[in-house]
Amino acid sequence: MSLILKEIDKETHVEFLKNYQTFSFLQLPCWAEVKSGWKSKSVGWFDERKLVCVGLILIRNIPKTKWSLFYLPEGPVLDPDYAKNVVDWLTPLRDFAKASGAFNLKLGPQVTINTWSAATIKNAISDNVYRQFKDVDPDRINPFGHEIGTKLRNLGGKQIETDGEGFGDVQPRFVFAIDVEGKTDEELLATFSQEWRRNIKKAEKSEVKVRQASFSDLETFHTLYKETAKRDKFTPRPLNYFKQMWKSLNENSNNLAEMRLYIAEQENICHAACLWVRVGKHVWYTYGASSTSGRELRPSNAIQWQMMRDARDAGASIYDMRGIAATLNEKSPLFGLLRFKIGTGGKVIQYVGEWDFVLKPLIYKAFRVALARRG
Repeated sequence: MSLILKEIDKETHVEFLKNYQTFSFLQLPCWAEVKSGWKSKSVGWFDERKLVCVGLILIRNIPKTKWSLFYLPEGPVLDPDYAKNVVDWLTPLRDFAKASGAFNLKLGPQVTINTWSAATIKNAISDNVYRQFKDVDPDRINPFGHEIGTKLRNLGGKQIETDGEGFGDVQPRFVFAIDVEGKTDEELLATFSQEWRRNIKKAEKSEVKVRQASFSDLETFHTLYKETAKRDKFTPRPLNYFKQMWKSLNENSNNLAEMRLYIAEQENICHAACLWVRVGKHVWYTYGASSTSGRELRPSNAIQWQMMRDARDAGASIYDMRGIAATLNEKSPLFGLLRFKIGTGGKVIQYVGEWDFVLKPLIYKAFRVALARRG
């Protein structure tokens, strides 16, 4: 029997989320404030009168048309007792989107399907015969997640597949994370590679200092972030995006989230800066920036080490370093990101990923063509 979907107010949305320790900050109602150019709706699924699931829908209108994209980033937030019955929650959501003028419904519930240890991935890289994670047997398989993925596909969901040289979705399908709960500094360091431990010591000897910064320091972060964008050839977000992100998560999240800025300096010169976000027992490293000139001081290792320990001290069970590409090709320009993160000895997590449920095929096709032209 399908659940009933209704629009809910932000207060109801927030109260439901207070019962959960694990959900994405992208599903907080206040996240809509960060996404200028998007409208939003909070929706809830009801089993008779009981609210059992919630979702933040971001809505992007196509200019000069009546059509819009409905997007639930890393959502919806599903009660485990109802998540597996995909048809029960997907059917009313798809009907709601279609009735509201959506040409496409994009969603990506944060459900794990596979996990690989750092050791397994290092061995696969050394063997030099594996091209992508999918070629390597995972250390852990989540049947529940695979079942959800299969049902999403059978119900018409489309996934944007890549050759491993990208992140695959708007939000990353593969992330790198470290279990930090209950671990001492020594226990965390013991999982690091020799290179990581050596770089942390080098930063200490070079008197690199890591501090938790304030709202006013976002300008310093953004200057470094623009330098990083130019070096790595991506389009940077404007400063106001990060200012709004700070205000939304720290002031408007009803204490469900916290955002911090960390800066690594030597002699008052900023060489690295990162944003840290916590919801419940999950901490994410969301954005990072570094200078080319100070790389030999190893500020990036120092700042990650501090953020990781602070995540543990804040009560987190997992420190999430966010996205990596699916590639294991050492010649790939994206491989360096995996090499850096895998040195912490954590694990690669594969989520069920994002799915498109196409409601207007011709409009969707035109939209995909326009996206491809934009690059």
